[in-house]
Amino acid sequence: MKNLKKFLLVILSLIVILALVLVGYAFYLKPTYEGRLQLKNIQKETTVYFDDFGVPHIYANSQKDAMTALGYVHAQDRLWQMELMRRIAPGRLSEMFGSKVLKTDKFFAGLGINENSEKAIAKLDKNSQAYQLTLAYIDGVNQYIKEGKTPVEFQILGIKKEKFTIKDVYNIFGYMSFSFAMAQKNDPLMTDIRNKLGANYLKEFGLDGSLGTTQIKNFDGKAIEYAKISKSVTDLLESSQVPAFIGSNSWVIAPNKTKNGKVIFANDPHIAFSQPCTWYEAHIVVPDYEIYGYYLAGTPFPLLAHNHNYAYGLTMFENDDVDLFQEEENPNNKNQYKTTNGFQDYKIRKEAIKVKDSSDVVLEVRETQHGPVMNDLLAGLKDKKPVAMYWVYTQLNNQMLEAVYSLSHSKNLEDFRKGVSLIAAPGLNIMYGDAKGNIAWNTSGKLYKLDKSVNPNFILNGTNGVDDKKEYLNFSKNPHAINPSWNYIYSANNQPEAVNGYLYPGYYLPQDRAKRISGLLEPKNNWTKEDVGNMINDNTSSVTPSVVKNLISVLDLKSLSNNEKCAMEILKKWSGSNNLKDIAPTIYQKWIYEYLKNTFQDELGEDNFKMLLTTHIVKQIIAPQSKNENSVWWDDVTTKKEKETRAEILNKSFHEGIAALEKQLGKEVDSWTWNRVHTLEHQHPLGKVAALRGIFNVGPFNVPGSTEVINNLFFDFTDSGEYIVKGGPSTRRVIDFSDIENSMSILPTGQSGNPFSKHYNDQAEMYNTGKFRKMKLNKEEIIKTSTKLVFSPMK
Repeated sequence: MKNLKKFLLVILSLIVILALVLVGYAFYLKPTYEGRLQLKNIQKETTVYFDDFGVPHIYANSQKDAMTALGYVHAQDRLWQMELMRRIAPGRLSEMFGSKVLKTDKFFAGLGINENSEKAIAKLDKNSQAYQLTLAYIDGVNQYIKEGKTPVEFQILGIKKEKFTIKDVYNIFGYMSFSFAMAQKNDPLMTDIRNKLGANYLKEFGLDGSLGTTQIKNFDGKAIEYAKISKSVTDLLESSQVPAFIGSNSWVIAPNKTKNGKVIFANDPHIAFSQPCTWYEAHIVVPDYEIYGYYLAGTPFPLLAHNHNYAYGLTMFENDDVDLFQEEENPNNKNQYKTTNGFQDYKIRKEAIKVKDSSDVVLEVRETQHGPVMNDLLAGLKDKKPVAMYWVYTQLNNQMLEAVYSLSHSKNLEDFRKGVSLIAAPGLNIMYGDAKGNIAWNTSGKLYKLDKSVNPNFILNGTNGVDDKKEYLNFSKNPHAINPSWNYIYSANNQPEAVNGYLYPGYYLPQDRAKRISGLLEPKNNWTKEDVGNMINDNTSSVTPSVVKNLISVLDLKSLSNNEKCAMEILKKWSGSNNLKDIAPTIYQKWIYEYLKNTFQDELGEDNFKMLLTTHIVKQIIAPQSKNENSVWWDDVTTKKEKETRAEILNKSFHEGIAALEKQLGKEVDSWTWNRVHTLEHQHPLGKVAALRGIFNVGPFNVPGSTEVINNLFFDFTDSGEYIVKGGPSTRRVIDFSDIENSMSILPTGQSGNPFSKHYNDQAEMYNTGKFRKMKLNKEEIIKTSTKLVFSPMK
């Protein structure tokens, strides 16, 4: 017995020692938020105040010193995220995660982002301030890489730290730009449906822009399984370790519509959720410059920002900047493809990909006059007929660094528009408001017209010399509105009005959010910061109640069970809200899924139906198609002797939906609350390992909101009836120029990407409940509420 007690005491002692070691290790790895450190290449002492949410407020004598300090503190909070971000575009994730991500590496390495970055850097003015400040930022990052603590993720995965370069910065912008593109997911699927089912099946899909009924107003003072391309690209982006940009809201209210007579600015970019979250906030103050910005990991200038003079933010324009071309190989020489000038040799590019758990891979990429051949980049494409991808970002001059620098250093609205004009891709709605009362919506992107015979929603003919003709337009033709007479501007990824009679093709999202935003903004003329804060958390759809009314109108009341009658009555009374204790959204989303499945899966098959669910089109068609008695899709092609009607399909879907909910959530309809099925967990790449989930992931949480409401928390439809949130507002910002020093913001989790920092997840609960924190600009207040880290020049 004594021996057993001694043994247990030894085990207990070892456990205590191990726990102390782990606690000490975690304490050691925490970011340094106070004290003194020496920093090379700064001229004068630079002070960083970390406020109560870990945001660095950098006070320096010069922008160069400030940027060096920014690079250092950014790296100490987000070095792991920086490493992920810089690796995806050149195809270097397999070095970290092994062969399971090799497909992703092959695809991105083949796109040519890395090569485009090299070309763009070669054209940079090395004496420009944008270039010099970028080098200062990179210097700060590299000083932390050399002298700072190694993130725990590096140690778990066995990654060696490497110096950051300016090409890494460009590659990060390149990945961001690609994540905005939609054609590679949409066009192959639409081509497949057209070729297999006929053009009649696409009439309701709004490929002519006819479904975008809430449009942004401008104001000037066959044989090939094409859908497999869609599926391959979608699978890659879905499984990516780096989040993709999805959509966004923004609106700016002119002084005439605000209570205090100053501009109020709001923005919430929608991005796939991840941990760490997308944005890193930092505030820079030097004698001749100030900016409070939101930075992508590894980039020196903010994509969202404000100061005392102006504010800006962005949403996705959703314009079409990618075209896919069916090429024709020379039957006598597989190394050539057909052009209008005869057969040309493929340009061959080789990419070496290092794989952690296997031998290295050499990827051979064929390129045509249009771009890389997708067959070489994507797995599962059995057909050998080459399809090439033209992408504006890699084909035209890339000036992203100069553009983002310009946006964050503009002196006035005219100056700001010049910065927007530098962006060839991606297409963005870039929103602007200033202290002088100006408001503006500008769109970026090098827009072009195709021949009238060409429909860019399909894979195009690469050989006829017509489909690839592009008339590039002057920036003045980009949709925009500057100080419009109606005194507000907004964007919810909805379609702009035609410019000079031309409706720009794109992948615009449905009118739901746009209709709600404009419907709230139009009648009210005394907006306050608090009003806008409530609006940016709004969970109500202006469209779904009318959809519900159309659906209910065809129900056979005699066939309804008691629970079905109860569910129908709940839907009848529904205002379109998606709050935690609402029951209607649980019923509605299940009915919608069953309706979509019963309507489209018989013609498309299971895989292509799932692909359709990931496109913007399925969101666009629900409202108009669900009330269209004559839709060709209602007939179930698997029942040869019958022709189903709208009423039959919708009744069947309602019965199946309620039965599924009874099985999933129980027989009590009153218990089918939205919080039981709508959940959010912010996933870290290492959190996929069960033993590490509790350390790295944040959540899960039951959350309000839904897809295509202003508080746009979007999810995939599945048979399970569980709505796992994939993405949503990456920040919510409200900037009031009548009280600029008390403007508000929130992040989905926290400022730091270090799991041992108290700022790793300290905003998550606030975010979920629609709360805000202050974006501090007042130095006296900053000093009182912050810890202080002083960088002194290294002697």
